[in-house]
Amino acid sequence: MSAPSNIPSVTETPEQPSVELLRGDMVKMEAVRWLWRDYLPAGKFVILGGAPSCGKTTIALSLAAVITSAGRWPDGWACRDAGDVLIWSGEDDPATTLAPRLVAAGADMRRVHFVKGIVGGEAFDPARDMDLLEAEAAKLASPKLLIVDPIVSAVTGDNNKNNEVRRSLQSIVDLAARLDCTVIGIHHFSKGTQGRDPVERVSGSLAYGALARVVLVAAKEQAEGEEPPRRVFVRAKSNLGPDGGGFAYTLEQIEVEPHVFGQRVAWHEALQGEARDLLATAEAEPERDTDVSATDHAAEFLRELLRGGPVPSKEVYSHAREAGFSLATIRRAKEALGIKPEKIGGTFAPGKKQSWEWALPEGAQESLKVLSKSCWASSASSGEVEHLQQPEPAEGAASQVVEESL
Repeated sequence: MSAPSNIPSVTETPEQPSVELLRGDMVKMEAVRWLWRDYLPAGKFVILGGAPSCGKTTIALSLAAVITSAGRWPDGWACRDAGDVLIWSGEDDPATTLAPRLVAAGADMRRVHFVKGIVGGEAFDPARDMDLLEAEAAKLASPKLLIVDPIVSAVTGDNNKNNEVRRSLQSIVDLAARLDCTVIGIHHFSKGTQGRDPVERVSGSLAYGALARVVLVAAKEQAEGEEPPRRVFVRAKSNLGPDGGGFAYTLEQIEVEPHVFGQRVAWHEALQGEARDLLATAEAEPERDTDVSATDHAAEFLRELLRGGPVPSKEVYSHAREAGFSLATIRRAKEALGIKPEKIGGTFAPGKKQSWEWALPEGAQESLKVLSKSCWASSASSGEVEHLQQPEPAEGAASQVVEESL
């Protein structure tokens, strides 16, 4: 028997979407986990920025080498567990650049995985194929780090628009969280931004710095004679730990195989202070210091320091900084004494590190006298100097620290 036609049919009303709430006392709090304490948070997105030629890629590869080999971080702490590293580079070739640098840094190359492309011959596009890379990375035993160089290649659309940058980078943020794999995106500073907040100097949209949980930056000082220029690596921002501070470093080349050279980072002393101040000091133009007495004091300081024989240049810089001498003054005193830093250790060789030494040449005393007389004559003729006698150093002057890197 059919149902009466006057009975209305029952239709299901689709369930309306609703917001799910999580009550505060139901949240299970977790401590931040770190690959490198206070620098590389596990499973998070990190930006490494800086001006061209300051060694950003080499820094990233040096950190990758520590992870693959369970080595030691620049602060001396050991990496607890070795892991796998994935590297995509749109600028450097694995055979001639990336692999030699990793070997130079001591990487376990069995744990290094370069992203070559899509199976079938198509090029890998980080703005389109991050889901494919995530699926492949999930097959690795322990994916700990992904390097994307440059990170701007992962952005579809306008690099300067916040919404488009955020939308593009979300797949990278999600990959990091799902695989518990830290992602380092290498990025450039905008031109003409010296002196500004380091996070604001990152090229393009502010979304790069906003999405990253940690922003690391690097800068290069002007070269000192024939020595490799000193550089600084600092924390510009951290949502998960302290910011500011960092490490000084230089770049060096070693021969990893016959006729194959790789660049690596040589880490130096820890740095204290705000990232903006540390970068401003590193990028500052040399002073024009014409104070004869200041040069004389610096020359006397160098004579005392080098009296016992050659001293490594990094120790000279450290002692000079503690004594309150500026880079310009030390340079002038060095020239006045005829000091020519010399590289020790011979040619590059596997496992050997290049270094530089300062030593007093013959006739250093006479060189200083000649300079003083020349400065006296020049200053007196121009009327710029009223008193040419050397003043007595102020009490405690040697303990004052000038906020200028040497």
